[in-house]
Amino acid sequence: MIAEATADAMQLLLTGDPALWEIIMISLSVSGRALFLCLPAGIALAFLLSYLEFPGRRLVVVMFQTLMSIPAVVIGLTVYLLLSRHGPFGDLKLLFSQTAMVVGQMMLSFPIIVALGYAAFQAAGRRGWETARTLGAGRIRAFFALLHEVRFGLFVAFAAAFGRIISEVGVSMMVGGNILGYTRNIPTAIALESSKGEFAQGIALGFVLMLIALVLNMSLHFFQGREPVIV
Repeated sequence: MIAEATADAMQLLLTGDPALWEIIMISLSVSGRALFLCLPAGIALAFLLSYLEFPGRRLVVVMFQTLMSIPAVVIGLTVYLLLSRHGPFGDLKLLFSQTAMVVGQMMLSFPIIVALGYAAFQAAGRRGWETARTLGAGRIRAFFALLHEVRFGLFVAFAAAFGRIISEVGVSMMVGGNILGYTRNIPTAIALESSKGEFAQGIALGFVLMLIALVLNMSLHFFQGREPVIV
């Protein structure tokens, strides 16, 4: 049965099954929007936590490091309560929509970007920032020079955040509703098809998730530039 389901899964991928690729595109669209909406604020906050001294700074850092491992279902429940009919944002009628999924995935990815971005800036130390300022660069130019110096660490944050949200099922199921053609993404489709005993589409989508993981890891090696990637 496994061999037959795997063969059917490969056929779905290779023949360009419209339903399958619709699910893939929804998943990439939602997760991509969530991540790119978080990146600017997350990197900026990570920079401020690294170079700005203020009371309670360490507590804020520990809070974001703790939130990195918060269960997706907790975020899903929080967003559901906020967007439900009786919640504070119920009038916006965003529940069971892609927007709700984007909000939930932003809440999942933001702590990862901040915590790992903070680690990247801390590893670089103040040398890069102080050198740029000493050479006469303004704050904005010095900031972008520092971004270039820590670019690999920031890409790690990007990859970790994207890997977390592209494969999570709790938020997507609770606030998206798993609506065919609208909010059904890769992990919710895998859960649904597996529960129905229809494994071909689930296996095909699992292959897609593994391919995404492979691309992310190959990209990490490429940007790191320490060893060649053999394809």
